[in-house]
Amino acid sequence: MKKLLFRTLLLLLLLPALRMPAAAAQGYVKLNALYALAGVVNPAVEFAISPKSTLQTDIVVSPWKSIGDKHMLFAIFMGEYRRYFKAHNEGWYLGANLGMMAFDMSKPYIENWALKFEQRYCKGYGMMIGLCVGWERRFGERWLVDAFLGWAFMDSHYNGYSLAGEIDMHPHRPVEPKYPDPFNGSSEWYPNKIGVSIGYRIFSPKK
Repeated sequence: MKKLLFRTLLLLLLLPALRMPAAAAQGYVKLNALYALAGVVNPAVEFAISPKSTLQTDIVVSPWKSIGDKHMLFAIFMGEYRRYFKAHNEGWYLGANLGMMAFDMSKPYIENWALKFEQRYCKGYGMMIGLCVGWERRFGERWLVDAFLGWAFMDSHYNGYSLAGEIDMHPHRPVEPKYPDPFNGSSEWYPNKIGVSIGYRIFSPKK
């Protein structure tokens, strides 16, 4: 089962490369150094599809079952189109992304410009669609650095639990249901990606 999951994730990461001509197949494999410092795994691959455009595929995995008393286990799969102002993998770019996620975590929220977490946790899944801005710089013969920030509209569906593990039969909603219901849903705008990735070129265009 683990081998099948690994092969599926690898195929999804390399999928963009299967749909482009060899002459355009310049590509980089990356790892988000900022996430790595927090113990979160975020590999990505980016392939050029035109002189100013690329496609990128990301996987984000937090292996932490909990941090303190807060649950922090989640996984995200995301695809992104990027349009560069100068040339692919060089300078500023704008991107549009679409992703899906599964989670077992305490829900974050912003209060007085401070990031906080609910005193409960949720198990569920969700979808997201968003935009990002970033900057890339190539150095050496095969290396690059990629700094980025993204914001997305997220739609989530989940069950809520107290920190003691008891199911929350009265989740907060603008209009409370007639009968107690453990299943909840919410939609918010949240940052969906931030980091500084180091990339290594794995494909080069034919001369």
